[in-house]
Amino acid sequence: MSSVRPIVNLRTHLSRLGCSFSIASPSRRGLATARIPSETSPQTLLQDKKHGFGFLRSNPRPAKPRKLGVTEIRGPYYSAYGKRHLQDVLETMSYHVDGLKFAGGSFSLLPERALVEMIELAHEYDVYVSTGGFIEHVLTHADVINVVDKYLKKCKDLGFDVVELSSGFLSFPPDDWLRLIDKVHNNGLIAKPELGIQFGAGGDTSAAELEATGQSDPFRVVSLGKKFLDAGVERLMIESEGITENVKTWRTDAIQEILKDLPMERVMFEAADPKVFNWYIREFGTDVNLFVDHSQIVQLSCLRSGIWGMADTFGKVVSYRQ
Repeated sequence: MSSVRPIVNLRTHLSRLGCSFSIASPSRRGLATARIPSETSPQTLLQDKKHGFGFLRSNPRPAKPRKLGVTEIRGPYYSAYGKRHLQDVLETMSYHVDGLKFAGGSFSLLPERALVEMIELAHEYDVYVSTGGFIEHVLTHADVINVVDKYLKKCKDLGFDVVELSSGFLSFPPDDWLRLIDKVHNNGLIAKPELGIQFGAGGDTSAAELEATGQSDPFRVVSLGKKFLDAGVERLMIESEGITENVKTWRTDAIQEILKDLPMERVMFEAADPKVFNWYIREFGTDVNLFVDHSQIVQLSCLRSGIWGMADTFGKVVSYRQ
């Protein structure tokens, strides 16, 4: 990873908020998450060949840090939750979770202490934390250079690892996007551009409205993606709207075009619908990188492991590796 950063110390934030707290010393991480201590990542029953269910067939998952089979989960957005619910998710499923993403600027609605505690909790399980595409709101401000600088400084101070750079609602020149990537990296954060074929994506707009707006060619995604990877971006996010979300017919041809020219390990697909992530696993196997809702992490992990599935995937998702 070309740009990694230290985790913010929660003690600094809580002392500023009039609280006392004690945590372990900070570490460093990137999108390829670092290996975590065994006490926070206990062996799953399916991995335990001596005392668990290790005698049953399953697809072995690569250990963290992963570059393939990466799973990012959504933070509070469609439902409100904080550190206690996140603790439950990570205590049970941290082995399967690589990243946590706050969608739609949702993190800005939280008290700072609550947000920092969630970020630090994710870091304890070596889960990176992403801002989601809030930059689209930031870029609409006057004095945009100064506003972006303040936004990135605060994101770093809060402990975010990844700044997603989306423009589903904006007309944004490629060179400006490259400058923004450099700015994010220079602030010690990780830039993760989000690309798609649908203008107006990201706001859960109806299929009819999106269809009336029209779509761009998948070649644009490939062309921009190559520029961004050459600029030091580790992984791209592919927006689902216009491809598998809020469309009358899935644009699976667009997915195939993207993966024909961009390496699968450098791409992550939004797939927060069981039928959608089932299709991705069926078509591309267990190693495809996916973003899902936090409520779907167990279902997706069962599918990746090959122990469950739908009618077209049950007993059919296999691998050939140690």
